[in-house]
Amino acid sequence: MQNKLQVRQVDYRNAEDQVALVGLLDMYARDPMGGGDPLSEHVKATLCHDLAEHPGAVSWIAYLDQQPVGLLNAFRGYSTFKARPLMNVHDIAVDPACRGQGVGQSLLDALETYAKDLGCCKLTLEVLSGNQPAQGSYQKFGFEQYALSAATGQALFMQKWL
Repeated sequence: MQNKLQVRQVDYRNAEDQVALVGLLDMYARDPMGGGDPLSEHVKATLCHDLAEHPGAVSWIAYLDQQPVGLLNAFRGYSTFKARPLMNVHDIAVDPACRGQGVGQSLLDALETYAKDLGCCKLTLEVLSGNQPAQGSYQKFGFEQYALSAATGQALFMQKWL
């Protein structure tokens, strides 16, 4: 029997979706590419409620044989240069046992369809420079380094904790 992959949009108020989302995000957080530390109890308790209240939040979970194996969290933004919305992938995580099986591509495909329906002009994401497998997956999907021109160089992602 062949494995059946399904991707469903998350209902942040649904208890089963909440358990799956928090479990997959915690798996990602514990991974070296997610920082290596588990989610705090506070995050586990409040995340889905907060996402439900955030007007631009949207998530999908990939299920393989009805087991959650992948997660994509995204947020709607806005491109001032295009005067149109955009979608930013904030988290994408795939169970290590399921990597290389099209889970990430299926999650990105769900987001792309959703973003096109909203009239978004682009998808954006950040990826660690040392995460070559993820970079390869994103490039396979059509992502490329952001640059206005060769003269101005590529964009850098920066942060300042508050």
